[in-house]
Amino acid sequence: MEQIRQIMKQMISISGDELNEFLNQTITKTFKREETLSRPNSIPNEIYFINKGLIRTLITDNEGSEHTIHFALENQFIADYSNFIQKQPSLYTLKTVEETQVIVLPRSAIEWGYENLTDGQKMGRLIAEFYFIYQDDRIKNTYVRTPKQRYDNITDVFPNIHNRVPQHMIASYLGITAVHLSRLKKLQF
Repeated sequence: MEQIRQIMKQMISISGDELNEFLNQTITKTFKREETLSRPNSIPNEIYFINKGLIRTLITDNEGSEHTIHFALENQFIADYSNFIQKQPSLYTLKTVEETQVIVLPRSAIEWGYENLTDGQKMGRLIAEFYFIYQDDRIKNTYVRTPKQRYDNITDVFPNIHNRVPQHMIASYLGITAVHLSRLKKLQF
């Protein structure tokens, strides 16, 4: 719980009592490697804060192929945030890449925070801004940067990702084949 306490204190002004009351509405849960946290076609009702581990967000296309669209690491919030806000069924799957410990923030805790924390609305806005900027950068990377530039940039976005995630997931995230990724890696040496 200490990690989320520190992150929240960095994001907003919050008293110890407010923080305790908010966090009392959450639970800590550990997921095994390759365990699914959230599935398509269900309305997301939780946001996760990662204490330890790594989660990937993937989408399955009409032909049944999986595409990695995001990774989330320690000290980050993760959810199908858009569908969480809209209370609509998700298209995404959230799945652990390694054993992962999260703090589960149910919708009721989030709504309580908006209503009762002095800066609850601000925290919601900051998280929404983070997701907007990330998605905007993701779109720009896809259409403006070359695969090599995207590969070179991935460790800036996800430190140590090459040691934590299988190469086929990185290739999927970059929008290239595993063979193309292998060629790009050879250019690094």
